[in-house]
Amino acid sequence: MDRIVLADDHPLFRAALRSAVDKSAPGSEVEECASLAEARAALVQAGAPVDLLLLDLKLSDSEGMAGLAAIRAEHPAVPVAVVSASEEPSVVRHALGLGAAGFIPKSTALPQMVEAITAILAGDGWAPEIPDVEDDDLPARVASLTPSQLRILEGLKAGRLNKQIAFDLGVSEATIKAHLTSVFRKLGVHNRTQAVILAKQMDPVN
Repeated sequence: MDRIVLADDHPLFRAALRSAVDKSAPGSEVEECASLAEARAALVQAGAPVDLLLLDLKLSDSEGMAGLAAIRAEHPAVPVAVVSASEEPSVVRHALGLGAAGFIPKSTALPQMVEAITAILAGDGWAPEIPDVEDDDLPARVASLTPSQLRILEGLKAGRLNKQIAFDLGVSEATIKAHLTSVFRKLGVHNRTQAVILAKQMDPVN
């Protein structure tokens, strides 16, 4: 059973998020928080680890990327998806660059929100369409991957599931999900499909 924390100071939007979570991960343990302090407390609570934190960028005790940066520094293994009223490409890129596992605009319709949460829980990442980055630095981006991350990228290209890649590497599926967040960030992509496309550009024969 997944444990999911919703951090947003607007009760109506928390209700919308909870509805999306109930549809994407039925039976999950969901905890609602109205501040960054409450979210931090939830993350250190004894018991099951948090599988996903849905974090608003504008909370009563946090403004902008500060909360995201703090959570990522304190709990690097916890996937954090940003939910925000800001949809500018620069904001999306900044959040993903800080290690967010996804970015969900508050204007997102419920079916797409369900799709987003489902993808993020699966370790795929999710973000709105933003202009593609230039590919002239693609070799450098791929070269920045660690040997383990390169093997994971090869697994993605081969169409293997997270659990299959985990078996291949002798690690847990949670470790693969954590690595994928770094792989997506280093490659400048938002999900496994885009990562596979880039990998095939580097090796067009395959």
